[in-house]
Amino acid sequence: MGYALSPRAQDLRKKLIAFMDEHAYKAEKTHAAQMAGMANRWQIPPIVEELKQKAKAQGLWNLFLPGHAEGLSNLDYAPLCEVMGRSLIAPEFFNCSAPDTGNMETIERYGTPEQKAKWLEPLLEGKIRSCFAMTEPAVASSDATNISCEIKRDGNSSYVINGRKWWSSGAMDPRCRIIILMGKTNPDAAKHEQQSMILVPMDTPGVKVVRPLPVMGYDDAPHGHAEISFENVRVPAENILLGEGRGFEIAQGRLGPGRIHHCMRLIGSAERALESMIARAKSRTAFGRKLAEQGVVRDHIALSRMEIDQARLLVLDAAEQMDLHGNKVARKAIAMIKVVAPRMACQVIDRAIQVHGGAGVSDDFFLAGAYANARMLRIADGPDDVHIESVAKMEIGKIEKSAH
Repeated sequence: MGYALSPRAQDLRKKLIAFMDEHAYKAEKTHAAQMAGMANRWQIPPIVEELKQKAKAQGLWNLFLPGHAEGLSNLDYAPLCEVMGRSLIAPEFFNCSAPDTGNMETIERYGTPEQKAKWLEPLLEGKIRSCFAMTEPAVASSDATNISCEIKRDGNSSYVINGRKWWSSGAMDPRCRIIILMGKTNPDAAKHEQQSMILVPMDTPGVKVVRPLPVMGYDDAPHGHAEISFENVRVPAENILLGEGRGFEIAQGRLGPGRIHHCMRLIGSAERALESMIARAKSRTAFGRKLAEQGVVRDHIALSRMEIDQARLLVLDAAEQMDLHGNKVARKAIAMIKVVAPRMACQVIDRAIQVHGGAGVSDDFFLAGAYANARMLRIADGPDDVHIESVAKMEIGKIEKSAH
């Protein structure tokens, strides 16, 4: 458990920190001001493309994809993801934002050469964006076997899709061109062989964005989350990923790295919240003493440091297990961090809000938006309860196996 970064990752981390200091944090206010000046919030602020070009020129691009020319191992990428996660808007500057990272990994791993040429290459170049349509409003999607969106074969040349999805992150973005959709191809197959994933171009007739879905009042424009209906949506048969009945297999391959990314970004957000908490505590006086001298605030600071470092070690361990043994072997470690990291971030950011007082729940600081994002991630990519159940089953099974 040394977790030493490779020389290349060390160099990239230094460059990322410098880029964040020089450009990304300042861009948050510019981004907000440009958004405020737009008649339509679902447009791209110029600062985004400007900083994407700067990052690409510095070689800070597509760092997330193991096996790809620019990509790093999960262990090397994790600390870089933490740096990018200090700002909610920064990951896109480096073409390392969700759900594109997960979608690119999915197409790279499971796509045909034709699918890669049509969709992966423009995604890797940052020319288009994508969304992932899995969760459904009509069923408890924490149990993915409930998913009922229909993908029906029609002859030899096409599939027809009917259903409704929601929380499709990125669908509101005007650059979103492709959807990876999970639905049911064979309701009579074995439980985990009924579902498939298929590529659906956003402009296919019958695809309709029903509404944007704000998270605790934040619309996350211009990225956004959407409810989408699919009514007799016809796509070519060659758009299926890996083959019918392979949806759960693809989901496990896709969600493992994505959960690592979410968790490391949350650690970056928590680190920034702790720094902001300390700065605020040192600058404010109440009852004759600086807040930083008050026992309760010192508790907040100390506990936050302990919890952040604990979470980081768990995430790095999961990343190393993924690199050494693959997602399947690392599934318990991945489930553990998906519970621990969002809960930790919620706790640390909440303490920082408390120390900031009324300012903490305003838009003058990044804390309120960061809290909404962290709280949402206790549900996204599988709720806490499902991951806790998975860890319990694996632990019980380990003891039962050792007893025989």
